[in-house]
Amino acid sequence: MSTPTDLRSRKRLATRQGISNAATRLFHEHGFDHVTVDQIAAAADVGRMTVFNHFPRKEDMFFDRDEEGREALREAIRAREPGVSALEALRLLAHRLVAQGSPFVDFSARSQGFVRTIEGSETLKARARAIRDELADVVAQALAESAGRPATDVQARLAAGLLLAAWTVAFLHGHRVFADTQDTSHAQKSFLSLVDQGARGLQAALADSPYV
Repeated sequence: MSTPTDLRSRKRLATRQGISNAATRLFHEHGFDHVTVDQIAAAADVGRMTVFNHFPRKEDMFFDRDEEGREALREAIRAREPGVSALEALRLLAHRLVAQGSPFVDFSARSQGFVRTIEGSETLKARARAIRDELADVVAQALAESAGRPATDVQARLAAGLLLAAWTVAFLHGHRVFADTQDTSHAQKSFLSLVDQGARGLQAALADSPYV
């Protein structure tokens, strides 16, 4: 009984990835706001309802790794080594993602299309801002949980807000550096330098909290 279930799961994941790939290609070629769900369905060779079964909103097809990113943040805090603070674990996560060549911190010719598509759509820019706020909530809850504090802990929320602000600045700067230099290594170093600078600021701001 388990094999058919696994097969169905693999087929579902393959269908989801196929839809996402088709949508991303069309978004990059024509701009997010000029692509319809029907066009995506046709390009992915699925029905319109199949698209909505996998992606409730059109922008979810563009930010299709959103949940994966949330889990990476949670796991970095939960699985940190003994003696490593929660905020330090997140700083180390940024370095690890760069070292692994993660698509979350990709500064390359390929990623420039992603950035341009966002910049060309007010819908995507609004969703990107919402995702940043949602990630701050994820980090705040994970930080509070790590210290045995309520999910509403104000210091956890302050830490998460400052962290996401710093990472956003670092992320956008990394892309600007690549656009100017076409040098991935330089962009990565610029990104990590700002992440580290933000981490030092966080440590000073939250010195009396259980998160540093």
